[in-house]
Amino acid sequence: MADPAEWNNGGWAWLEGASSAEAVPAGDPAPSFARCFAGPDGARVLDTLKAMTLERTLGPDASDAALRDLEGQRRLVALILALTARGQGA
Repeated sequence: MADPAEWNNGGWAWLEGASSAEAVPAGDPAPSFARCFAGPDGARVLDTLKAMTLERTLGPDASDAALRDLEGQRRLVALILALTARGQGA
């Protein structure tokens, strides 16, 4: 990291040492999710997952187990969507 004394010079010289590799922590899965779901096939998979979980409703006679199961599925799909968006820089 640059010397903090250089920050006061009014320029951007302190930023030149920063690289794009520093922006994404090592081991962050978000870029992998973004690459995995990029393109038309990835969009189709995400649309299908959303239709099967986020856009699905259960009737009033649904059991507690069915509701919990669907909520778990929704949480997983929401996590996939969030990691994909973060990997794309959104």
